Amino acid sequence: MSVVTPLAQYSSMWQLLSPTTLLLLVSAGMQAGSPADLPKAVVLLDPPWVRVLEEDYVTLKCQGTYPPGNSSTQWLHNGSLISSQASSYSIKSARVEDSGEYRCQTGLTMLSDPVLLEVHIGWLLLQTTQWVFQEGDPIWLRCHSWKNRPVQKVTYLQDGKGKKYFHQNSDFHIQKATSSDNGSYFCRGLIGNNNKSSETVSIIIRDNSASPSISSVFLPWHQIIFCLVMGVLFAADTGLYYSMQRNLRSSMENWKDHKFQWNRDPQDK
Repeated sequence: MSVVTPLAQYSSMWQLLSPTTLLLLVSAGMQAGSPADLPKAVVLLDPPWVRVLEEDYVTLKCQGTYPPGNSSTQWLHNGSLISSQASSYSIKSARVEDSGEYRCQTGLTMLSDPVLLEVHIGWLLLQTTQWVFQEGDPIWLRCHSWKNRPVQKVTYLQDGKGKKYFHQNSDFHIQKATSSDNGSYFCRGLIGNNNKSSETVSIIIRDNSASPSISSVFLPWHQIIFCLVMGVLFAADTGLYYSMQRNLRSSMENWKDHKFQWNRDPQDK
């Protein structure tokens, strides 16, 4: 009958662990103990407008990673928890009190950056996906009416001057933003026989040629430390792995070559 020694069991188990596996185990342990290393969740608006009118339908979606068996999502509005734990939060008929900052978080993400939603009262609203753009970014503007009532003879204006005219209401696209697109925008048009205008919106175009800040060039200090620690651990684990392999191989050879000698006790002579 063959006997499996504890040493042989240990050797077999150790051989299953490669340096890469050890690195992943250490990495997982460090990430589990360091929430700051988790990615941030992201809040998306559907439709993508950051400005809406009363009674509009808005859905906020949380993008993030969920642990197995737990798909609950934490939602915050102006810092207060929302009862909904679904991955999407719907506002079926927007009210002014729905305005404010929205954040979300999943089981394997950090709290998202805030997304600001503005709910306005009026007949017309100039909608945009954001207020600040980089040079070369596309800009998408929409002249939105309350309850989507028909609007005709729509004009988009920049700094009080007409920029684009549509006989029937249409979205206004700027393919690539330049510094000349900076300014205050609003739209106006006819709803029935009434001439209506929206409030103004300030659009800012940032210059891509500006020198990047130090914080954008260098990694955060905790990421640098994490990378250095992981490199040291990987080197140490690799050396330990091969050292243990050599020692275990040598021990197994000695075990096989060892011969037991049976001696009689003194009283058996």
